[in-house]
Amino acid sequence: MHTFTIFRRVLIILFVAFFFALPLYAKEDKIPTPKEFGTYFKTTGGLKRLTPNMVFDENGLIFMESNNPARFFLKDVQYFVIYGPHNMDVLTLNPLLFFQAGPLGKPRYAFGKNIEYTVQKKGNNLYVVKAKGLLGRGYFCLWIEDTVWDFVIE
Repeated sequence: MHTFTIFRRVLIILFVAFFFALPLYAKEDKIPTPKEFGTYFKTTGGLKRLTPNMVFDENGLIFMESNNPARFFLKDVQYFVIYGPHNMDVLTLNPLLFFQAGPLGKPRYAFGKNIEYTVQKKGNNLYVVKAKGLLGRGYFCLWIEDTVWDFVIE
């Protein structure tokens, strides 16, 4: 074989190895640790805190009352950051479906079918929750035990 042919093959191998190795050295997604325990939405503008709400059980029917939920634009939605001592084994991500108005006229919402998600532990009591599919526009919630964090994606 000629020296030039060997040199070309080595160059091609190095070129291919370089491009396959680049993703291994990609910048890690640094998760900012919030100052306080809570549930946050990671948006393009940073972390936005979600306000907790309560889950009600009335004769076996589980629901929540809407209480001025946080609103986000679909283009800004990235993932959730949960910081605090929560039991992540019982976490669910659900769409909320209108059920009925309560006695005081507040709308009540029932929990829809669970949306698949992944949970990654990033530190002590710090978790990242990402939906496996795309979240569309609508009214959603994260639910852990008796606390729910509701939000609207517009």
